[in-house]
Amino acid sequence: MSAQVLVVYTGGTIGMTQTAQGLAPASGLQDRIERALDGSLSSLPSFEVLEISPLIDSANITPAHWTKLVSILNIHWQDYDGFVILHGTDTMAYTASALSFMLGAGSKNVILTGSQIPLGMNRSDATANLQAALSLAVIKSIPDVSLVFNGKLMRGNRIQKISSGRFEAFHTPNDDLLGELAIHIQLYPERLSEFPSDQCPTNLDDKLVTFQSGAVAVLTLHPSLPISVYQSVLDDQNCHGIILMTYGAGNVPDQNPAFLSFLTEAMLRKKIVVNLTQCLHGGVSQGAYAAGSMLSSMNVLSGQDMTLEAAFCKLHWLIAKGESYHSLMEKWSINYANELTTK
Repeated sequence: MSAQVLVVYTGGTIGMTQTAQGLAPASGLQDRIERALDGSLSSLPSFEVLEISPLIDSANITPAHWTKLVSILNIHWQDYDGFVILHGTDTMAYTASALSFMLGAGSKNVILTGSQIPLGMNRSDATANLQAALSLAVIKSIPDVSLVFNGKLMRGNRIQKISSGRFEAFHTPNDDLLGELAIHIQLYPERLSEFPSDQCPTNLDDKLVTFQSGAVAVLTLHPSLPISVYQSVLDDQNCHGIILMTYGAGNVPDQNPAFLSFLTEAMLRKKIVVNLTQCLHGGVSQGAYAAGSMLSSMNVLSGQDMTLEAAFCKLHWLIAKGESYHSLMEKWSINYANELTTK
């Protein structure tokens, strides 16, 4: 091992440079990081940068990239003390959530970060985020796949991007911070997932899954949703699960015949339907109101207080693991990676 930390660069704003077409991911990031961190390199863990090929803007992330990332971690799992994944902020919450389910509580720290302004540009937040991620990668065990951004350590499957123009780009609406970085690094051990101290796998072979393209759809309810939208999801043979973004505490238009027909047909075709609120805070209380009380009888699963990104990735992951319709119905409520709040 020639370095303590492996930095996996996927693309994203943090490593972009200006081109004639605008900002775009650029190779050669190791040198740019070393120049930017020059004055603090001696106080940080040693690191090596591995750039995936081709580099991608995170808007182009697909589930196949999640498998590729875990494959990279698997190859190098024994060679480094910790891992930092540099990723674009647009789909950071999806990748962090997916990795949390694939990896589970880990024996080595896996920290994601990125930036709102590219490394080396005026007022960039990249330097501080990189310093924080490198420091946390080798600190005492952080079992959760996590994100460090703007001085805050957050559980990866609880984050949502809330701003495209502020350095405080992420928050965790229904979860507490795992740590804060100010003058000192403050972790909150009682909030971290538990990792069995006697389990230190030498590889991640059993963590790899092959995701099915198009397996999960997201439908956001709104007044007068076109009936054709329902039918297109039902008729798509590749779609096995549907995230239904409902109103308030999980309420639906229970007087809409087309919607009720859609739920009935989804159940008959054994398509998993998950009820998730459109509200930023709180979660689904399925049955608290009459307008949502019929959902459980139609096999609609509660997303509780999960983020859209976490619910989407959890459903994708369970489908990729080969769970049957009935098995998935039973396993959905399991809290695999602290993705939901247990009462």
